[in-house]
Amino acid sequence: MTENEHEAKMAHPRMAAGALFFDDADRVLLVEPSYKDYRDIPGGYVENGESPLQACVREVHEELGIKPAIGRLLVVDWAPNPGEGDKVLYLFDGGLLTVDECQRIELRVEELRGYAFHHLGELAALTIPRLVRRITAGVQARANGVTSYLEHGTSAEAAR
Repeated sequence: MTENEHEAKMAHPRMAAGALFFDDADRVLLVEPSYKDYRDIPGGYVENGESPLQACVREVHEELGIKPAIGRLLVVDWAPNPGEGDKVLYLFDGGLLTVDECQRIELRVEELRGYAFHHLGELAALTIPRLVRRITAGVQARANGVTSYLEHGTSAEAAR
């Protein structure tokens, strides 16, 4: 196989990174993008030369106007999309947002209509099933001190 043939077969996934933030009632922060019909977590695509963690920090600052400490990696999700191709999504622990940090949130109004904290049981009515599974896996990984690998938002072990 030539180098060009090998290159043509290699995956070139799009990568995105986001953070799970919590309030003192263990609810999860979701944002309301103006360009989607469902809620999402703060985050976005990784740019060239940027690590997933750097992208997460940048996107949180761009979207929410705050720079909280971003913690450890909770979830990696291989999530191909028919329209966008292969995707690898990274979910980091944003930790507890204090009342002071929440008061300093300044939404990027051209992208976000709002934000709110929600109990896990509310997520299915607010966002897409694959994201509910990813967030749920992130909450469990955070509680158990592990990092989870998912495919389409589902545990790879469960899919076997």
